[in-house]
Amino acid sequence: MDQQGLERKDLEPFVGSRHRVSEILNRKRSLSLDMIRRLHVGLGIPLEVLVGKAA
Repeated sequence: MDQQGLERKDLEPFVGSRHRVSEILNRKRSLSLDMIRRLHVGLGIPLEVLVGKAA
């Protein structure tokens, strides 16, 4: 978010409600596959960053 100058409200179109954005940023909820796709396409975030390293 810092690198692209984004605020929490900027994530709402890709993730959902303000509450859901808060849950994700506070690591109380994981990103769904659909959210990952929307963030990748909409913001150009590499899939590897969104998915994380495989165990």
